[in-house]
Amino acid sequence: MVRNTQVAAETNAPPITDILARFVAGHASRGWSDAVEREAQRTFYNWLGCAIGAAHHEAADAALAAVKMLEPAPQASVLGRAERVDMASAALINGIASHTFDFDDTHLKTIIHPTGPVASAVLALAEQRGASGRDAVDALVLGIDVACRIGNVMYPDHYDRGWHITGSTGMLGAAAGCARLLRLDTARTAMALGIAASQPVGLREQFGTMTKPFHPGAAARAGLMSALLAHHGFTASPRALEAPRGFVQVVSDKRAWHEVTDELGTRFEISFNTYKPFACGIVIHPSIDACVQLRERGIAPGQVARIELRVHPLVLELTGKKEPRDGLGAKFSVYHGCAAGLIFGRAGEAEFADAIVNRPDVVALRRKVEATADSGVDEAGADVTAVLADGQRVHLRIEHAIGSLQRPLSDAQLDAKFAALVEPVLGAAKAGAIAEKCRALGALPDVHELIAMCRP
Repeated sequence: MVRNTQVAAETNAPPITDILARFVAGHASRGWSDAVEREAQRTFYNWLGCAIGAAHHEAADAALAAVKMLEPAPQASVLGRAERVDMASAALINGIASHTFDFDDTHLKTIIHPTGPVASAVLALAEQRGASGRDAVDALVLGIDVACRIGNVMYPDHYDRGWHITGSTGMLGAAAGCARLLRLDTARTAMALGIAASQPVGLREQFGTMTKPFHPGAAARAGLMSALLAHHGFTASPRALEAPRGFVQVVSDKRAWHEVTDELGTRFEISFNTYKPFACGIVIHPSIDACVQLRERGIAPGQVARIELRVHPLVLELTGKKEPRDGLGAKFSVYHGCAAGLIFGRAGEAEFADAIVNRPDVVALRRKVEATADSGVDEAGADVTAVLADGQRVHLRIEHAIGSLQRPLSDAQLDAKFAALVEPVLGAAKAGAIAEKCRALGALPDVHELIAMCRP
């Protein structure tokens, strides 16, 4: 029997594994603009708040309980908790926690949440090595660039196949960041990327369960281990990313190779990061934004006969859960998002608590949302009409939601989000002190003082 060989494989793809390895190993420390440096601080700050905020979620409890069965050495901290574990397990647990609320950063060009895998790995390794804040920031910026540039190469084809692109590129970003922190040369950085390329993790089928936040945690652990293996001479294909049966060509039919090299070293993908005001899937945000605005116009839930919602088909594909039973499921329900926005005027983590999801008035309003897929509506937009009991129709069209690049969260809004996440875990005094350290992250002589503040 004759088997078909891989269709449309490219045998002359550019050497992107080597190109990225040279970039990660050789780019100058703080070799970017003040704007990029500021975004690195905001990105880390947002990620840290999300990780601490979910430190005692049942997903973090379960992950830590599993890790403890391995009797780990106390090398690195679990953020927001007293426990210390080995650095690979810390990367795993902190990566899980940082994505559990679905409140972390988003690179909107690819829908990657890049900081979870990269920062979780980098901070665990930085703590074990006593690295400086400067080294950690450098590793973060470069690791995020690698993950998102590979995402740019493949998106949307790779995502449409069912891969959770945060996990399936995050191991590359984590490997790159840790390779930089270990000061690996170009050859060993290429090996780290090659080892990581055999460990993509994450399927979209898992959305709405604890396994979705497992993806960035597992990617963080895989990337860290890849860099450690390379550090000790473990080998991989030097063409692991681009070869005909390498990572990119196996998992995607879109191969925009130029996305790796375009403005490499001058345009940094961290500049395109956004920060969520709502603790749920990013495609729900325009619909929530519209319902919050309806509430601000004085429309009360009791006045509403129905909400006519038109959204891009991807929104219903990702977040079409009509009757979520718990908070994790509700994060992928545009119906719940609309109800929360109109009833509460917000959709933070509290609005996705299990009790809120099952509250009778929330369920009743959720059932009044009539959602229609419309390819004429952009993925980043929503068309919402509230039809009132008296027949009045109030229409809003959102082109860009709050939190997008066009309407970014201000520093004050990011501070409020951080405080709301961290204060219930560590208290107001510690939350304020951590915020100050994050603002000076690049100047810290080592990361230990900051990490110590993140434990109770």
